[in-house]
Amino acid sequence: MSASRSAFDSVEPVGNAAELRSQLVTILRAKAVRRLPDPVQLASGQMSSDFVDGKEGLASWRDLALAGHAIAATFAEAGISFNAVGGLTLGADALSIAVAAAADCNWFFVRKEAKGRGTGRQIEGTQLNTSHRVLLVDDAVTSGGSILQAHELVVPSGAAIVGASTLIDRSDAAAGKFAALGVPYFPMATYGDLGIDPVIFGS
Repeated sequence: MSASRSAFDSVEPVGNAAELRSQLVTILRAKAVRRLPDPVQLASGQMSSDFVDGKEGLASWRDLALAGHAIAATFAEAGISFNAVGGLTLGADALSIAVAAAADCNWFFVRKEAKGRGTGRQIEGTQLNTSHRVLLVDDAVTSGGSILQAHELVVPSGAAIVGASTLIDRSDAAAGKFAALGVPYFPMATYGDLGIDPVIFGS
């Protein structure tokens, strides 16, 4: 066994999907959530005093590895297999690598705009095609805009999008949108799990 694989094994979490998600929620509550004195604007355009930063919360490799295993285990227990994982940069980048390591599969990043030089690619890493079963990920979801943008940009590759996941879901919006697309969606932590107020969108 290689030294790099041994290093990864040394932080490999133990437990079933529910146990891993419970451990992850504890970490996110402690490290990723802050209550601010005044509301700030979220990427969705909504305002909230609850600031959530999944990248900061999982800055430790041990915590990030736990997140990767929790997501991989959740989809494995649901009987959903995938061989590529990724999402829109920057929110999905670290999480994509963690899930790919846990599931022993390929990763990719989706640029917000096509690269303006060289190959002009918008998808970096694994070049997706009809042989791929894709899991989309993001660190935090409110309206679902970023992860749904990734969905839109992956579809032309011909890859099958078999699932979607996020560390933190701040509303109920994305679940309905993925249900309409027929894509199984499993957030690792909801606003209720984290003890924060949901973001409400007007009708």
